[in-house]
Amino acid sequence: MACMKLGSKTDAFQRQGQAWFCTTGLPSDFVVEVGEMSFHLHKFPLLSRSGAVERLYAEASDEGEEGCVINLPDIPGGAKTFELVAKFCYGVKLELTSSNVVYLRCAAEQLQMTEEYGEGNLIAQCETFLNQVVLRSWKDSLKALQSCDDVLLYAEELNITKRCIESLASKACTDPNLFGWPVMEHSGPMQSPGGSVLWNGISTGARPKNSSSDWWYDDVCTLSLPLYKRLISVMETRGIKQDIIAGSLTCYAKKYLPGLNRRQGASESSNRLAPAAMGAPPSEEDQKLFLEEIDRLLPMQKGLVPTKFLFGLLRTAMILRVSPSSISSLEKRIGMQLDQATLEDLLMPNFSYSMETLYNVDCVQRILEHFLAMDQVSGGASPCAVDDGQLIGSPSLTPVTMVAKLIDGYLAEVAPDVNLKLPKFQALAAAVPDYARPLDDGLYRAIDIYLKSHPWLAESEREQLCRLMDCQKLSLEACTHAAQNERLPLRIVVQVLFFEQLQLRTSIAGCFLVSDNLDGSRQLRSGLAGSNEGGWATAVRENQVLKVGMDNMRMRVSELEKECSNMRQEIEKLGGRTKGSSTWGNVSKKFGFKLKSQMCSAQAESVSNQNNGNVKVEKLKDRHGKHKKNSSHND
Repeated sequence: MACMKLGSKTDAFQRQGQAWFCTTGLPSDFVVEVGEMSFHLHKFPLLSRSGAVERLYAEASDEGEEGCVINLPDIPGGAKTFELVAKFCYGVKLELTSSNVVYLRCAAEQLQMTEEYGEGNLIAQCETFLNQVVLRSWKDSLKALQSCDDVLLYAEELNITKRCIESLASKACTDPNLFGWPVMEHSGPMQSPGGSVLWNGISTGARPKNSSSDWWYDDVCTLSLPLYKRLISVMETRGIKQDIIAGSLTCYAKKYLPGLNRRQGASESSNRLAPAAMGAPPSEEDQKLFLEEIDRLLPMQKGLVPTKFLFGLLRTAMILRVSPSSISSLEKRIGMQLDQATLEDLLMPNFSYSMETLYNVDCVQRILEHFLAMDQVSGGASPCAVDDGQLIGSPSLTPVTMVAKLIDGYLAEVAPDVNLKLPKFQALAAAVPDYARPLDDGLYRAIDIYLKSHPWLAESEREQLCRLMDCQKLSLEACTHAAQNERLPLRIVVQVLFFEQLQLRTSIAGCFLVSDNLDGSRQLRSGLAGSNEGGWATAVRENQVLKVGMDNMRMRVSELEKECSNMRQEIEKLGGRTKGSSTWGNVSKKFGFKLKSQMCSAQAESVSNQNNGNVKVEKLKDRHGKHKKNSSHND
């Protein structure tokens, strides 16, 4: 820390309890009281330097009181600062530092210690030290600004606060790699004016490591919020990048909001966050006001602030019960970059007094709505579409598909909550657009978990819930599970079996097409080279094996068609009281089938799943039989 030495005499003051005495041996002329401390001084050293003391001493002398006493209750810096002022007047050695120069400058102004009362007076000495030493150094400017908090009104009048802020802003906005020495004294080894590293005062020739743009984050965290806000404001006017401002705000918030670090992983912890645990944490009311101010300072731009940090702010805001406008603002910020969130982020406990559900589903619903609104404004289009049973479009995950997958995972996590009402579950699931889900496997899993955890749901409610998913967008594994799932309504199981059969038929057609292409290719190349007869013989054998497999699949399709015909008759008998229809098209219409051809990549798995098809059909027939028997009893 830089310093400036004043005076040459040895210390001539001695403290006795709450009083200071001059050790020159001469009796004191008057007493100066500063707070609870008394200074027994001589009039000549002080009156020759201070216009205010001269005036007060004259007023006290005119009153004719014995033992002249001067009260200075509002001296900036208190008794400690006045002690330094008295030493300066007596010519005693003292040091001007970045920690005391602001106090001394403010006190000198109040005591009118100008050049009229002596050349090289305290005001001039403090100004010289400020301008030539303190404001040229990052560390000293920061310490001087910190000391302005205690004498803010005086420092504002003398423009000290503004000068320190301007000094810090100019250094933070400049690339530290450009000016090397001496501004880089805040970290790392000393450097020569040429930029090389110094060891014991000798240049080593080595170049210092490049500094990142966040080198000043930790330092400004020591400022109070009002001064920090002013510093950030000046930096913005100087054109500093918004991502740097956002990074500083993030670091600053983590220090004063202890709740932000509770969910922080070990990989994210660093020495930078250590100050958060120092000292007593601020009160809840202070944290509440602080959080609202941080929300106002954060740039409203996607990607500048980590999503996990925003969720931490939102969670803390709900605990502290900040203003609804701040909570809404944080939800909008998260909604802008919801595709960057994780499932752990979404699992926010419900802090409301009602405690209807374990997790705050309503908050996630609002965040999702903000994301979808932003996606539409930004021109977000359907990442993929379903046409004739095939997914077309880019196979890469777009933001909306990533969010759809995230919401499906969230639904599966909150589904076991018995207090989660069906309308709330349905609303969140239905909020995701259809085009955002290339497959409905995740949604089916969430629905199945919800049905398992809510067995008291009526049949109509189960059907209403299952209508959220599209059976045509279930994978083969999901179809296999759904066809044997006794929790699903009968109508949904029939749809699954119907589309599974459709997948099987289209898969066979595709295999036949491949087989015909192989035959044509073999015939085309059969006369080209006699030396390749052995290779073509192998291809012929493989083709024959494929044809045998196709024949078996054709037989299996025929059996499934017969079973479906029997099922149709059973279903028509169950609906005998209504006007039945003799065509399978009407039955399919009754069960809500979308007769739309669908191509699935069943491939060789279709052959291996023949036995599973028998089991599914038999189970479904048993369920139909039970349903029929119950109907006859009711009649």
